[in-house]
Amino acid sequence: MFDATTWTFIGLVIFLALLVYLKVPGFVTKALDARADKIRNELEEARRLREEAQQMLAEYQRKRQDAEKEAEEIVTAAKKEAEQIAVEAKEKTEEYVARRTAMAEQKIAQAEADAVNDVRNASVDLAIEAAGKLLGDKMSAKNSGDLFKDALAQVKTNLN
Repeated sequence: MFDATTWTFIGLVIFLALLVYLKVPGFVTKALDARADKIRNELEEARRLREEAQQMLAEYQRKRQDAEKEAEEIVTAAKKEAEQIAVEAKEKTEEYVARRTAMAEQKIAQAEADAVNDVRNASVDLAIEAAGKLLGDKMSAKNSGDLFKDALAQVKTNLN
């Protein structure tokens, strides 16, 4: 009457009915849905972490560019300052040399003036001494009195 195939078929139908009765497909669906949700959450978390990493990378690249720009500005400012210091040092050196040259020239001019005055004083002293000798030899008491009176008269006229 029933062969093995029929019994197998009946067993399969009972088994499937039992599975439906025990709500096994619902559990499997729930388990698959839960697993799908878990995978979806993990994918969402991975995408969020990737976006955060990209934002951090962009921020670090921006900071690096800012730091490079700032370093370049510092180097440029240092070069300008060094050039300005060099120019100022050159100006101060030229000013110092000019001042020292002027002082040396002034000292030389003063020394020349002193030398000229010394020579002039020596020649005046020598001329006075020579004139005194000449006048002493050729002057008599009467001539010297007359000269004294003439000189005194000139002084009086000049004072009035």
